Parts: sequence; C-alpha cells; structure tokens
Amino acid sequence: MHCPFCGADDTKVIDSRLVSEGDSVRRRRECQVCGERFTTFETAELVMPHLIKRDGRREPFDEEKLRYGLSKALEKRPVGVDQIETAVNHIKHRLRSTGERELAARLVGEEVMNELRALDPVAYVRFASVYRDFQDVSQFADEVLRLHSGKGNQDTSD
Repeated sequence: MHCPFCGADDTKVIDSRLVSEGDSVRRRRECQVCGERFTTFETAELVMPHLIKRDGRREPFDEEKLRYGLSKALEKRPVGVDQIETAVNHIKHRLRSTGERELAARLVGEEVMNELRALDPVAYVRFASVYRDFQDVSQFADEVLRLHSGKGNQDTSD
C-alpha cells in the first residue's frame, strides 16, 4: 500500500479490526518513511451473476433496481429501511451462493417474494400482483388464500 502523504511503498499495518458485521477489515497503517498514519478498508469483491430476462436479453444485476422494487412494494408499510437493506443483502447472498455466472431473472423475483412474504404479507401480495401479472380480483383472492394456508411460495405464472 502506497503512503497517501509521501507516496512511499513501505507501509506497515499496526492494527486490524473487523467492521460491518465482519464483512470488511479496517487497517491502521504507518508509513515507514514519513511516519504518517492512515486507515484503509478491505472488502471482498464479489461478482453478482448476470440475469437472463424472459426475452433472452442478458443484463448485469442491478442492486438499485432490487432495492427500488422492494421499497415500492413496502411503500406506506411498517417496515424500516434497515429491514429492507437486510432483505437486499439476503437476496444478494442467495444469488451469489448459487455459484452461477448467469441466472434467470425470475429467480430474483422469487427471492423478492420470499423476503416480502416474511416481512409484510400486504407488500408480498402487492409485489406478486405485478410480478405475476394478475388480470382480475380472483387472482388476488387466490394468492391471499395461498398465503393464509402457508402455500404462498407456489409459482402460478405457468
């Protein structure tokens, strides 16, 4: 690591600590040439898989799009920003843990529905109605009945 003060290559780590629930490492460093101290942060660079859309297009995973979809479904619901961020992190973790470089975009939608089902049933039905393209009120009623019976995770988009 180069010293940001004098540009020297010779820096020494004097302290390391885990931060962000263990997702990052904070390091205090000291330049062996000028003696200045500075802090660096180290995080793993994890690549998200690309998504294959229904029409066959491929596009990079977009965390902001995911966050927006969750937030829109949870609008005016008693769910905090921290809970939304936790849901985003859960979804990203599950997508990365597949080990695949490309995934069907529908898997993201299913993961969002799984998180919303646990967070807020009203938000879950809101999202499902758009995601599954409900055409009439009977489809809403069917989804609510499945949710109450504990079968809310069945895909009815066939």
